[in-house]
Amino acid sequence: MAEIKESIENFGLSKGEKKRSLFSKIGVVGCGRDGRNIVNHTALAGLEVVFIEISEEKIQEALSEIERSLDTKIENWGLTQSEKRSTMNRIVGSLDYNDLKDCDFVIECIRYETNGERSTELRKDVFKNLESILAPDAIIATNATTVIISELAADLVHKERCVSLHFPIAHSDARLLEIVKGTFTSPEVLQRVLLFSKLIKFTPIEVQESSGLVSLRLMAIMLNEACQMLMENLTSMENIDEEFRVIYGMRHGIFELTDIIGIEKMVMLMEDMFNEYGDRKYKSSPILWRLYRSKQYGLSTGRGFYVYDEAGNKLEANNLI
Repeated sequence: MAEIKESIENFGLSKGEKKRSLFSKIGVVGCGRDGRNIVNHTALAGLEVVFIEISEEKIQEALSEIERSLDTKIENWGLTQSEKRSTMNRIVGSLDYNDLKDCDFVIECIRYETNGERSTELRKDVFKNLESILAPDAIIATNATTVIISELAADLVHKERCVSLHFPIAHSDARLLEIVKGTFTSPEVLQRVLLFSKLIKFTPIEVQESSGLVSLRLMAIMLNEACQMLMENLTSMENIDEEFRVIYGMRHGIFELTDIIGIEKMVMLMEDMFNEYGDRKYKSSPILWRLYRSKQYGLSTGRGFYVYDEAGNKLEANNLI
C-alpha cells in the first residue's frame, strides 16, 4: 500500500483545525419568559443555543413555549415551517452546566421568585459555576435592570469578561438591547457584545451601570403618574391606555404593558430604584401595592389591571382595583 505523505484534510472543503466563528454557540442559564425570549431571538438569527434548566419538566415546558411562539410567527406569515424546524434544531436544553463549556457567550437569566425578586447571591453562584467551565475569553452576561454587573463580577478571576444586558419583552418587535459596561468590563468585550447585538438584529444602546437603566426608569415614572390619574378618577383605565397608544404610537397602553411585564416585577424594580436614588417619584403607587399584595400580578396570573382568559386574551378592566 502506498504511503500517504500529506493529510487529505488539506484538500477537503473543511479542515480539522478550522477556526470557529466569533459566536458559534450561545448559552442561556434559566429559560423562563425572559430566557425564552433570548433563546428565541438568538436561534432565529442562526446561532446554536444551549439553555440550562433545573428539571426535565422545565426543559420541555420551555421548548413547548418556544415552539408555540414560532407557530404564532408562521400564522402571521413571519416564518415558514422549514425555518421553524431549522430554528428548533439549533436549540438544546440541558441540566448540566458542562454542556456550556464550548460556548463563546453565556447569559444568566434565572427565573424570578414568585414575589418578583431575583436572588443576587444565586446569580453570583451562577457566575462562579460558569467561570469554572468556560474558556477564559468566553463572555459572561446577566440579563438585568437592577443587579449591578460589577457586584456579580467582583469575586471572579476574569472580571473583564462580564457585562450586563437588558432584552425588552414587551413585544417581539422591540428589537433594542441595552448594554451595560461594568467597572471591570474590557473594551474588547464591549465591542464583541455590540457585534452580537447586531448579529441577532437588535439595535444596541450603551447605558451606564445604574438601577432601572433607561427603559424602565422612564416606564416607572409614567406608570406612577397613570396610577395617580386613576386614583383622582380623572378618566378610566381604558381611556388612559388608549391615549398612550394613539398619541404616542405605543403598541400597548401603560397598564397593559405593566400586566405583560408583571406587576410583581415592576413593584420590586421600583422599590430598588427608590432605595438607589432616594426619589419618591420611583416609589410604587398604592394601586400597585394593592395589586401586588393580593397577588394580582397581571397576565401571568390572569388578573392585574385587566382580567385575562386562559389563552391570555384581555377580557375587561379589573373592577377590584
